[in-house]
Amino acid sequence: MPQDLHILPKLRDSLSFLYVEHCILEQFNSSIIMITKTGKTPIPIAAMTVLLIGPGVSITHAAIKSICDCGCMAVWCGENGAKFYAMGTGETRSSQNLLIQAKYCMNAEDHLVIAKRMYIRRFPGINCRDMTIQQLRGLEGIRVRESYKVAAQNTGIKWNKRSYKKTNWDDADPVNRALSSANAILYSVCQAAIVSLGYSTGLGFIHTGKILSFVYDVADLYKAEMTIPVAFSSVKNCNGNLDREVRLECRQSFYTHHLLKRIPEDLAWIFNSSEFIDDISMITGALWDDKNGVIQGGINHADDLT
Repeated sequence: MPQDLHILPKLRDSLSFLYVEHCILEQFNSSIIMITKTGKTPIPIAAMTVLLIGPGVSITHAAIKSICDCGCMAVWCGENGAKFYAMGTGETRSSQNLLIQAKYCMNAEDHLVIAKRMYIRRFPGINCRDMTIQQLRGLEGIRVRESYKVAAQNTGIKWNKRSYKKTNWDDADPVNRALSSANAILYSVCQAAIVSLGYSTGLGFIHTGKILSFVYDVADLYKAEMTIPVAFSSVKNCNGNLDREVRLECRQSFYTHHLLKRIPEDLAWIFNSSEFIDDISMITGALWDDKNGVIQGGINHADDLT
């Protein structure tokens, strides 16, 4: 029996993410349970968008099935969510949004339109429709630089510049490490939302050449508002475990700013479309036709020869 996806929480109603490490994940009724040395904790997986699975986690096949059946994305990551290794599937069963995205991405004129709309979305109240991509890129640089400055002033944290090395994480100062951790969490949540809505993570419009190019595009819409303030605040409020403080403040910031509600709305505006909601009537798929565009699948077309 195909799963009726309409009974699942919509993306905009979901919780954002949960990070787990050094535990056992097993199926529990129709959900999953986390087992640690201190006890057992049920996880409301049907209400989650992404489950970040860190080091030291043992998970059963039944638990993975429950996670996927509930429309939650499983992401295998490094310690504290800082590195991305692999992911499970999202909940959408349609390629409608992917086809729209690919159409715009592969046409140079349409690509430019979407890239400009992704920049324009960041500057409400500023008339920048006639600006070039180069001008918009410069305006974005100013916006990010000012965001760092404001966050530093609000928290009293000293700020020099954005600087970090992937090969030597500990050389970065606390605020740069907090920025990297917060952005990694934002990338995971955006990736889960993108895949759940049926888009491709690799077909970027501002970023290009990476399998997560579109994730970076979408995440950049929210960094100045969410992860930059969180990073500085986490350093100020940290009592020892900076990564944990970043996760807690990210979760609160994403909830307060309605991140999972805004992503579908922003993408719908950018692509000038409406949020796609999966329909189980499309479970058999459709067939491409050079004359009629799309025809019904799941039936025998032998009679078409006559």
